[in-house]
Amino acid sequence: MSVDPVASLILDEAGPLSGRVFVLDDVDGALTREAVRQGADVRAWCDDVRDQAQLPRAHVFDGLGSEDWVPDTVLWRLPRAVSAVEDTAETLACWLRPAGRVVAGGRTKHMTPAQNDALGRAFHDVRASLGRQKSRVIHATGAHPVHPRWPMRRHLPEVDLTVVARGNVFHTNRLDDGTHLLLRTLGRILPPPTGPTPPPTRGIAIDFGCGSGIIAAWLAVRGFAVSGIDVSQQALQSTRMTAAVNHVSVGTRRSDGFGRTPAGGADLIVSNPPFHRGAAKDSTPSLEMIERAGDVLRPGGELWLVFNSHLPYLPALRRHVGVTTIEARDRTYLVTRSLKQPESPED
Repeated sequence: MSVDPVASLILDEAGPLSGRVFVLDDVDGALTREAVRQGADVRAWCDDVRDQAQLPRAHVFDGLGSEDWVPDTVLWRLPRAVSAVEDTAETLACWLRPAGRVVAGGRTKHMTPAQNDALGRAFHDVRASLGRQKSRVIHATGAHPVHPRWPMRRHLPEVDLTVVARGNVFHTNRLDDGTHLLLRTLGRILPPPTGPTPPPTRGIAIDFGCGSGIIAAWLAVRGFAVSGIDVSQQALQSTRMTAAVNHVSVGTRRSDGFGRTPAGGADLIVSNPPFHRGAAKDSTPSLEMIERAGDVLRPGGELWLVFNSHLPYLPALRRHVGVTTIEARDRTYLVTRSLKQPESPED
């Protein structure tokens, strides 16, 4: 099986692998399989459940930072976001012994000096390799625990919520323009509760691609029983923290798609769906969500989306969900409302 240039360079720069090797965000499992082949004691973890499915199951490890097993070497496919690098580096520095080493690689076009700086907060020695096949590796040694910056907390007065997020989450703890437009628009028919009395129960809602939990918490404040669904473990952790700090309850589920959500199991789905996977643009997960949403909604249920206006979602919404109207738009985004047709009395 061929190894992509980033994984190939990480393995070459790491040299012979022995002892305890932790593999982080191994998108296709190649690093894990090679470390196992060399006889190392290997454990691996991916934030994205789709990537984790590519790992040899016997080596999947959910105990990032566990005191019971401390690696000698970390092989890491770097994320693009500096916040994600910094957050993970903080965790690794608290976990590794001073002699532990990190070999982290990525595509050169997605790497910046700020990533080196983020690693430098938590490691004494950080150096970059020479580039090869448009890829590069950063070596980090001399772990020294630092006061963690992540997760970070921020109050968002625009939606009257406090958000807590890990560094690997879309827009971290900030309010992106699309979500802001979506919630301003939805707020016309779902105003915030007034007074000390909790709002009446409105039904079951799903925040698909919940990220930091802004939409999920916003819906919970308004009386919905909310489930947040995301492929990212750090997103679900962020959603739970955001719910807790706003004194609401939100269930979370790590899933690629709606998973085991039953047919007719939701009254409302609200989403700012992703159209990237890593650095690559990919609308497939959002189109698959739209296709399944018609089954997940009860008759009369609604799907509210915000998305970049150039994306081809409108025909799919009308075909798979039902009557779809554009509720708001600006120079970049559309907010749509799709109604699943209620059952006729004869049905």
